[in-house]
Amino acid sequence: MKLPCPLCGSRALEEFTYLGDASVTRPDPETETLDDWYAFVYLRDNPCGRMHELWQHSGGCRAWIVVERDTLTHEVFGSELARDRNTRERAA
Repeated sequence: MKLPCPLCGSRALEEFTYLGDASVTRPDPETETLDDWYAFVYLRDNPCGRMHELWQHSGGCRAWIVVERDTLTHEVFGSELARDRNTRERAA
C-alpha cells in the first residue's frame, strides 16, 4: 500500500507511522473527568469502512498527515497536512 504525502508525493507504507483515528478529540484537562480521559485513551471503535486516520511520515519529511482510507479495502482517497485540517476545523 502507498500513502500520499502532501509534501513528498506517493510513498510506501513503510515510511509512515500510524497513530489512529483522526476524528477523536482530546478531552479538555480543565473540565473533563478521569472517566472521560479513560474513554479517550482506552475505549475506541474499530469501524469498518471509510475513515480519517492520523499518520506521520516518519521515514521522510516527518509531517503529520490525515489520510482518508477505507479500512476494509485499503483504498486511499487522499490526504492533507494535519495542521491544515486543524486550522480549517477551528475556523468552522
